[in-house]
Amino acid sequence: MDKDLGQKRAVQYLYPPVDPFDQRMLDVGAGHTIYVEQCGNPQGIPVIVLHGGPGGGCSPSMRRYFDPSVYRVVLFDQRGCGRSRPHASVIDNTTWDLVADIEQIRGALDIDRFIVFGGSWGATLALVYAISHPECVRHLVLRGVFLMTQAELDWFYGGGAGQFWPEPWARFADLIPEDERGDMIAAYHKRLFSGDLRIETQYARAWSSWENALASVQSNGQGGEAPGEYARAFARLENHYFTHAGFLDQDNWILNNIDRIRHIPGVIVQGRYDMICPPVRAWRLAKAWPNADLRMIRNSGHALSEPGISAELVHVMNQIAVT
Repeated sequence: MDKDLGQKRAVQYLYPPVDPFDQRMLDVGAGHTIYVEQCGNPQGIPVIVLHGGPGGGCSPSMRRYFDPSVYRVVLFDQRGCGRSRPHASVIDNTTWDLVADIEQIRGALDIDRFIVFGGSWGATLALVYAISHPECVRHLVLRGVFLMTQAELDWFYGGGAGQFWPEPWARFADLIPEDERGDMIAAYHKRLFSGDLRIETQYARAWSSWENALASVQSNGQGGEAPGEYARAFARLENHYFTHAGFLDQDNWILNNIDRIRHIPGVIVQGRYDMICPPVRAWRLAKAWPNADLRMIRNSGHALSEPGISAELVHVMNQIAVT
């Protein structure tokens, strides 16, 4: 299949929007309730969609990668974001809490095994979940691989990506005094958790804009200004997770534990020009994981909405449906 598809052809690959047949708020304990929805075929192949961020939330567009006559699609807003409550809260909000939430969703919906579909941070969470519960995963479909390593954080928040995008990097960095720029995650943490809503929102928008500016290969470097409530949840949750190295007890935890999922089939769809999650991580993951099929998409960046990435993900899910 041609992986360099134009926008028009890529959109044709996406399925029309479908409405959920089930929406609920699930109490997962520690004061958190999370939004969960199902759409597609109630008797279909179960697939759970893990959104990015942390803090990005799910959206109706994420339903469009799956044939609704074939798949039973489960989406949810992770703790602290989207329609889950409390909003923007980092209390009792760790990777391991999210893994437990996925298990609670699986039990509540009486699902034996999922296909797990996730991009960016969603790919991280998918891998951590699969390593923790390999018996519950029938297939992994990953996009824009992020392995939650210090090297990746240094690339994006230490000036590496800024070498390619100096204008948006300057907007991001110039808000921080020079003597604090050696650790941008810590500098933003101080302001995102200042207790002053105005300051938190200002720096949340700057944090979100830096990432958004680099998401598409077609970007002009302008990240836009996200709504304050969304930006605050997104930035606080990302920063919280990155401050704690994803709550993994060692750097490179995923690759160090990859043998636990070596039997699980997977597809990795990676933009060749992904400036947020460099392709070398996807390549290293595929080298270490015997059952992985790495598909590098030329002329594509990081975003799920990149035309070639969208088309390939729909193609992947249609292939899995007939295997």
